[in-house]
Amino acid sequence: MKTPHIIIIGAGPGGLTAGMILASKGFQVTIFEKEEIIGGRNKPLILGNYKFDLGPTFLMMSYILEQVFQLAGKNVHDYLKINRLDPMYRLSFKNFYLDVTNNHEEMARRIDKLFPDAKSGFENFMKREELRFKYMKKCLEKPYLSILDMVGKDLLKALPHLAIGRTVNDVLTDYFKDENLKICFCFQSKYLGMSPWECPGAFAMIAFVEHYFGIDHVQGGLSEISCAMAKVITELGGKIHTNTKVKKIAVKDKTSTGIILEDGTKIEGDEIIINADFAYAMSTLFEKGLLKKYSKENLLKKKYSCSTFMLYLGLDKLYNEPHHTIYFAEDYHKNTDEIAHKKVLSEDFSFYIRNASINDPTLAPKGHSALYILVPVPNNTSNIDWNKIKNEYRDKVLKRIKEQTSMKDIETHIKEEHCITPLDWENMGIFNGATFNLAHNLMQMLYFRPHNKFEEIDKCYLVGGGTHPGSGLPTIYESGRITSELIIQKYKSV
Repeated sequence: MKTPHIIIIGAGPGGLTAGMILASKGFQVTIFEKEEIIGGRNKPLILGNYKFDLGPTFLMMSYILEQVFQLAGKNVHDYLKINRLDPMYRLSFKNFYLDVTNNHEEMARRIDKLFPDAKSGFENFMKREELRFKYMKKCLEKPYLSILDMVGKDLLKALPHLAIGRTVNDVLTDYFKDENLKICFCFQSKYLGMSPWECPGAFAMIAFVEHYFGIDHVQGGLSEISCAMAKVITELGGKIHTNTKVKKIAVKDKTSTGIILEDGTKIEGDEIIINADFAYAMSTLFEKGLLKKYSKENLLKKKYSCSTFMLYLGLDKLYNEPHHTIYFAEDYHKNTDEIAHKKVLSEDFSFYIRNASINDPTLAPKGHSALYILVPVPNNTSNIDWNKIKNEYRDKVLKRIKEQTSMKDIETHIKEEHCITPLDWENMGIFNGATFNLAHNLMQMLYFRPHNKFEEIDKCYLVGGGTHPGSGLPTIYESGRITSELIIQKYKSV
């Protein structure tokens, strides 16, 4: 039997994970990436002498990264220098801040100092959310290809821990009374592009994952993970073609047969893995009318995450600010409601700054820094005219930074600058500019999320944030692992 040829559309973290594992098992792997640089939203952004991560900056559950490299017969530490951060991040409110550590005793002490009598709540949180994580973890590591998978023993055991009908904020009320302290443990819903007042309660375990496993940084930025995966793929005989856009997936009798490139070249493949933004791929990579469940009309009915307004600043100054800091709006609930429902820009908004140069000297010249700024904003269903207000909003963000941080003179030190609006994200191939992909409401989770083995087309698979288990680097790596194992199992039985 000839070696099966696996074509992967997109060199994002999910596609690279699958490609790495499949190449190690002897499959012929070819990846086609439309951009010049690999990584998708996990690629580097270079501005002069400054290097940034385009997207993800938090590395949680790095053991998953170790596992997927091991599945490919490699040791991740031979390719990457991974450092544990302490503090993991700073949470900054109007009148106080909390430096968060995964040293549990120290964390309990810091909480008790700011919120008297809340220590026991933290201890209960760690104990009970560990149990939730234990049961949910197994559910997130397996595919859901049939409704029968929803009645499997793992999900049945996890059912009492799903907090069905409750939100993350509801769950946090079990542990903490103070609203600001609850925010310290529920803002992580933003990793899913959702408000904690809407996000399903099961995701309260995300904060537990941070506190239990810690937060890591990869020297050179998290984009180095994609570079390392690409290196492994080529070492194992796989091929990666950049600047090569896939125009369509060739389909015959509801079965994929290969791909058609932008220049008209057709390449045959035994299995196709899609690592593009889910809704964008469904609306562009298949002939019109071919898909029913994921037609353009049905895609528009789905719920999507928020978007982000981004500033990447190369500064000729290094500020003594933490690696990660999240600054909360005074009325955080109102801010998240305006993003998710009213679809307007908040006057009082939250924002995040990564000052990675404080720990990583490889990102900027000595004494300089590569500053990453993210503001959660509505996705493009808001009809906000970003072409009109982009510069005004940029100035508003910098004004807020000067007011709330030690960076009072930041504008005088900008040497390089790049801005990305929700409209820019959409122009990069992200449906509605929804940076975190499909929302993670109950009817878009597990079996109800697009399947790793694509439901509508045979010999076609999905990886990335738009499929099971969901968005965020660790879960995207899992999607690559799940999909690669489905293909490996298929050919084992042939």
